[in-house]
Amino acid sequence: MFSLSDYDYELDERLIAQKPVDKRNHSRLLVLHNQTGKIFHSRFEKLCDFFSPADVLAINNTKVVPGRLFGEKKTGGKVEILLLDYARVCKNNPNNGELIFKCLVKASKGSKPGSLFFFDNKLKAEVISRQDEIYTLKFLFEESFDSILNQIGNMPLPPYIKRDAEEICGYDKKSYQTVYATQKGAIAAPTAGLHFTRALLEKLKNKGVKIVEITLHVGYGTFLPVRVSDIRKHKMHSEQYFISKESAQIINHAKANCNRVVAVGTTSVRTLEYAADKNGYVSSGSGDCDLFIYPGYKYKVIDAMITNFHLPGSTLLMLVSAFAGHAKLFEAYKEAINNNYRFYSYGDAMLIA
Repeated sequence: MFSLSDYDYELDERLIAQKPVDKRNHSRLLVLHNQTGKIFHSRFEKLCDFFSPADVLAINNTKVVPGRLFGEKKTGGKVEILLLDYARVCKNNPNNGELIFKCLVKASKGSKPGSLFFFDNKLKAEVISRQDEIYTLKFLFEESFDSILNQIGNMPLPPYIKRDAEEICGYDKKSYQTVYATQKGAIAAPTAGLHFTRALLEKLKNKGVKIVEITLHVGYGTFLPVRVSDIRKHKMHSEQYFISKESAQIINHAKANCNRVVAVGTTSVRTLEYAADKNGYVSSGSGDCDLFIYPGYKYKVIDAMITNFHLPGSTLLMLVSAFAGHAKLFEAYKEAINNNYRFYSYGDAMLIA
């Protein structure tokens, strides 16, 4: 299962969700029993039915930054940029009117060092350098950078969500964010968490499920396409993570007592597996996670996962395949397609347990 072609499947584009369901927890839930391969159809609002009181639920509390900016060049040409390293740049930064970011830049022509981009009368950026598709831009501004982003920034929705820009602005600043997002720094939402409501989290707590927060700031590397035919040659870009002592202790207590650890989303999975020793005990702390999980990987921490339906050929699909088994997972995807499940970021969910 190391060939890129092993992770391809056909999907009618009508099944690609363009918007979330009206209520977060009203999405559908496909439940895959990992040992038997049996598939059940349910609703996310019934998630508690699949949990036991001693379970631990790990959620990623990263918050998406509205770092998609539309501006123009000095010549009047249109330009679009995406901030890639907000968490790294803005952590402990005095934010005194000048910040330097790595960015993706979309324009009709490439821009040379010294070129200026104008976003409004409060914000402009100068091109410092370029390496491959990544630009280094120096942003100059007169008031709080966060305040400017909140005013003119847009949520960085994936390209398969095709709507008018006017509809994207504002609407997604709430819907493309988990209800527990607190730590700013992601360029994309940990989408498996979008299905949770505060009421559902409380219901899980009341059942005795322990909910722990960890942080992984979803970065550009998570979504880079795999361009090698042998997936083992693909290299993941690193992403910043943080695990508190309290969260690590709760997870380790569960492992010591043979209780389940259920991760919400591939970002939570990667973070915990990266921070674990060979016995599945997690270390607290922060750092850069570059773990690439694909079939053959032996899971140490995770006993079950909640995830969305992922793009063909993506590292996310490979991670889930490593957990469920390639044959069982693709049978589940076939079942989801035949039953008109909604796919990708705003789509329906899977529980693999």
